Amino acid sequence: MRTTLSTLTAVRPTRRAAVSGLTVLGAAGIAATALTGTAHAAQPDAASPAAHRAAATAQHLTTQATQATQAEQSADKAAKDNSKSKDNSKGKGEGKGKYADNLDGWIREARAVMAKHDIPGSYDGIKRNIIRESAGDPDAVNDWDINAQKGIPSKGLLQVIQPTFDQYHVKGTPDDLTDPVANIVAACNYAADRYGSMDNVDSAY
Repeated sequence: MRTTLSTLTAVRPTRRAAVSGLTVLGAAGIAATALTGTAHAAQPDAASPAAHRAAATAQHLTTQATQATQAEQSADKAAKDNSKSKDNSKGKGEGKGKYADNLDGWIREARAVMAKHDIPGSYDGIKRNIIRESAGDPDAVNDWDINAQKGIPSKGLLQVIQPTFDQYHVKGTPDDLTDPVANIVAACNYAADRYGSMDNVDSAY
């Protein structure tokens, strides 16, 4: 069959269109592939073992630094608490650090010592006599009575003379006549020996 010029002319555009269509599709495919590759390359490799190790190491070092700081703070606090404890232990008698350094604390500490040595005397009985004898002043000294005239004045909370203190001093308390606790315990020991108990004393004794 003879092909006419018009037929050839009609066919050529169709082929060009097909080729052109392939060319367009090819370009789109390349562009899509390029974009896909770029997007993929931009994502971090979260599964990298090296990245995991680096992150774990950083976290470990941070934890160690935090623990070291906490340990240092704990050590400082312990040192301060220990220092305070030593300061509070500078009390008198056996109960160092357990009793207040005032009349109430002195009487309570003295009674704790007395209980160990079976020396009687109630809190109220001791306090009543202290108030009468010295008004609660551990440094009170009687410089006018017969004992003072003899050179052995009564001293301390319960106004004890040195010979009486020496005889009735109780081990475990300071060997000091004017020490509040030692003075109370010695006086109560003397009162127990002579009157049965400090509770039975209502005047000079």
